[in-house]
Amino acid sequence: MSIAKKLASQTAVYGVSSIVGRVLTYFLVPIYTGAFAAAEYGVVTALYAYVSFLNVVFTYGMETTYFRFANRPGTDRRELYDRSLSLLLLSSVGLTLLLMALARPLLGLLDIGPGYERYFYWMALILGFDAVSAIPFARLRLENQARKFATVKMAGIVVNVALNLFFIVLCPAVASGKWLPALGPLVARVYDPGLGVGYVFLANLVASAATLLLLGRELLDFRFQFSRGPLRPLLKYAYPLMLMGLAGMVNETFDRILLAQWLPTGFYPGKSSLTAVGIYGACYKLSIFMSLVIQAFRYAAEPFFFAQSTEKNSPATFALVLKWFTLCCAVIFVVISLNVEDFGALFLRRREYLQGLAVVPVLLLANLFLGVYYNLSVWFKLTDKTYYGTYIGAGGAVLTIALNFLLIPVLGYMGSAIATLACYFMMALLCWRLGERHFPVPYPVGRLGLWLALAVGLVALGWAVPMASWGPRHAWHVGLSLAFVGALWLGEGRHLRRA
Repeated sequence: MSIAKKLASQTAVYGVSSIVGRVLTYFLVPIYTGAFAAAEYGVVTALYAYVSFLNVVFTYGMETTYFRFANRPGTDRRELYDRSLSLLLLSSVGLTLLLMALARPLLGLLDIGPGYERYFYWMALILGFDAVSAIPFARLRLENQARKFATVKMAGIVVNVALNLFFIVLCPAVASGKWLPALGPLVARVYDPGLGVGYVFLANLVASAATLLLLGRELLDFRFQFSRGPLRPLLKYAYPLMLMGLAGMVNETFDRILLAQWLPTGFYPGKSSLTAVGIYGACYKLSIFMSLVIQAFRYAAEPFFFAQSTEKNSPATFALVLKWFTLCCAVIFVVISLNVEDFGALFLRRREYLQGLAVVPVLLLANLFLGVYYNLSVWFKLTDKTYYGTYIGAGGAVLTIALNFLLIPVLGYMGSAIATLACYFMMALLCWRLGERHFPVPYPVGRLGLWLALAVGLVALGWAVPMASWGPRHAWHVGLSLAFVGALWLGEGRHLRRA
């Protein structure tokens, strides 16, 4: 099996849990948008922006650090596992308690009034549980236990989805007498209608706890070790990754926090800032198909890149991987962007959410460049120059905040989407230029640029020709999508057969 096909196979295996699980979670979006008004969903969006941001603080680059040190000659992997998990366990307990103590002031930053503190407590516990599970999951990836990795991930997601369906769909229907009235007494004991969107967080908390239990074998195989001397090399490698991750989360999630703060009153007539955040957050979910590919790829690629780093032809391998990754993402960008109205009608159940659909193509393209950046970032991880990642991420964070400050008052949530695209494009470009100096790789930049230009042109053409009737519009958009796929096959098909 060629190296490219081997990585594709590994990506598929690791991606099963990611893709199927995220798709299951994605099907909760119609439930949320049907059950909760945009202002209520805005609370979920805003708090989960904190979750994404703080998850980086809780794990502080230890997964990548674990892979890097585990692949160094002479490393005792068992001792490395014990020390890495010991460090995460101690820090997770401390950070969880600190977050609980700061619940009220942090909620105030989001303009979320009192009464939501318990949601924040649950969020803190979710972060702690997920951080502790990070190293056991990394160990499964390192040992190529893809089936167990996928099974545990899927089990946690199924628990989360099942509890959401139970509390948000079944219980209200039973309580109102619409469904299964015989279950009324049982539901009355376990269901509190006043909790509302809180069940989103409660379901996640139970799922995170269940995931830890399913990792029991890996946790029981752990022996607590904490000695500052041996931990220093780990922390020295990890802390630039954490800073890079924090900057990355500013780029990925801070727009929802800034949108709530900087959107002028009355910008969207009759809608509050949290309503706008809810609309933007729901439409952001439509870019999930790009995120699924990126996440599945990262699960497989990180250990793959480290394992390939000692091979003579590794630069050519990395170039080949970037090429096919980018082309696959370009297809996703074209298909979703041209058919976004159909996806929106399917998943966004209230009409108030549909007004934000124009941000989806921009966010899809932004996530494509984020995936390109993850590919390009291999050079500073392999050369132990992770501080370059910090500089690039910090530059992206500054650009994100500056553009949101300038564009939100003028363009609303479209300004946030454009800021995200500009940030990820700049990060990918800067990472490529720096990599050319320190770790040259023969990436086919010009050829990929032409394919991306064609993809953007076709999407722009599809949006520039509005059609009121569903049939002609659908045929036009599907035709443009097939035209791009056909062009790719004519231009790259012979290379794919040899990959």
